[in-house]
Amino acid sequence: MKLRGRKVLVTGGAGFLGSHLVDRLVELGSETTVIDDLSSGKKENLNKLAEFINLDIKDYEVLKATISRIKPEVVFHLAACAATKENAMGWFNPVFDYETNAIGTLNCLRAFIEEGLKPRFVYASSAAVYGEPEYTPIDEEHPTNPISPYGISKLAGEKYALAYFREWGLPVTVLRIFNSYGPRQPRYVMFDILKKLKENPDRLEVIGSGKQLRSYCYVSDTIDGFLLALKREAVGRVFNLAGKDVVSIKQLVNKILDLLGLEERTKVTYTGESWRGDIIKLVADTSKIREQLGFEPKVQLDEGLSKLIEWVDGNFRLRNNNV
Repeated sequence: MKLRGRKVLVTGGAGFLGSHLVDRLVELGSETTVIDDLSSGKKENLNKLAEFINLDIKDYEVLKATISRIKPEVVFHLAACAATKENAMGWFNPVFDYETNAIGTLNCLRAFIEEGLKPRFVYASSAAVYGEPEYTPIDEEHPTNPISPYGISKLAGEKYALAYFREWGLPVTVLRIFNSYGPRQPRYVMFDILKKLKENPDRLEVIGSGKQLRSYCYVSDTIDGFLLALKREAVGRVFNLAGKDVVSIKQLVNKILDLLGLEERTKVTYTGESWRGDIIKLVADTSKIREQLGFEPKVQLDEGLSKLIEWVDGNFRLRNNNV
């Protein structure tokens, strides 16, 4: 789908992934509007060439009026409660997670229908919908057994979106995102490690055993996946979105220390236990998105980590003795 001149709406467009997506959309010449309540997104992430509306998607009447005015042709729905570790995957406030992630998604969907609109709708779901896997790598046919309120709320959003596709003909695509990383990342394992090393380069405590496995995808590759989801053959389908790199947290720590020149300096310890709702093995089978949509990650882990560290350097000076 050509995006130049099209009206595109990005919910959560001031967040990590959302802001990178908005930047790409602006580059492609779309008329881009961002909806974000700035509860976790940042003003400095906003693209000046995109319209910004400070709006909470839980406020249905205001959301509906906004959608009625914009009349988007394409919608990327990324707005969600994404503070997974800080919120123990939703266990600290499960009702808030459900209201934001599930009801917020439903609000978008019903607003489209009530306003007579059928935009291409790309829903940013999560690998958390799978729960602890029965097998790896995880393909899209794997049972969905989320073990956290966050995963349950994201799965509910999926179900709503696909129901609107089947019953109302809304052209929906679901992307189950695994682990994305890169500049503007405000949380998650990589950022947490770098932040801790800034505070004390001599000691690093890592949550968990270090054996957790993750499929990592650099942010620019993740955005490629979002745009590929606009292909006609993606309508009504669910795709895993992940990179090629699969590493344990321990391997990741070693890579970061090596890139920072701290491998001989930093003493690393592991807590042994992770936060409630954390999944041990998140390894994706991406054959479906590669074969059907042509997705091909370009940025390898070492290159992506170097770019992330370079970005953090600009804020925190994290290299060698300057940590």
